[in-house]
Amino acid sequence: MPASRKQRDIVVNALHARTNFGALLRQVETDRGSLVIVKRGRPRAILLSLRDYVRLASPEPEVLKIIGQESEAKGTHRLTSQQINAVIRKARAENAGSKVAKRNRVK
Repeated sequence: MPASRKQRDIVVNALHARTNFGALLRQVETDRGSLVIVKRGRPRAILLSLRDYVRLASPEPEVLKIIGQESEAKGTHRLTSQQINAVIRKARAENAGSKVAKRNRVK
């Protein structure tokens, strides 16, 4: 999470949560905070973004954190899936070409 973005908890009553669920869901997702749902003055549930839930449920292994930091440093974290697929196709084609050349030399 960027350091400039501060997490905040939103406390709403159950009726408000029910009637404004879509807007609250978008807010939780974009603000990366949590939504505490209160019924009759008592906290009953918490709504988290999927990203925050996954982070809490299964913390990222240290090796993935390092890979992520290296990716950001190299700028590769901005690649689209199409760009990644193109890189993979190119590498496979080069690999296949080197295998054919190697077989031709052996014969």
